[in-house]
Amino acid sequence: MSQHRIDARGMKCPRPIVELAKARRRAAPGDVLEIRADDLAFDRDVVAWCETTGCELLELRRDVEGARATIQLPGAGGSGGGA
Repeated sequence: MSQHRIDARGMKCPRPIVELAKARRRAAPGDVLEIRADDLAFDRDVVAWCETTGCELLELRRDVEGARATIQLPGAGGSGGGA
């Protein structure tokens, strides 16, 4: 299992989710994606994206630099559902 980091700060909706989807295609089942974004719509968008794809949202928090989401892809012993 690997961890992939995406910096989507400065990108506006829907670009952070597009970058997240690209990273998912490059990653292996069970990998963890960590994305940083400062778009105000990102929080609800990433929750919806995880529900749609079957990925598990491990953490979502916001600080002065924006939001940080940690997501585990389904499969390979991961606890996420199918997608």
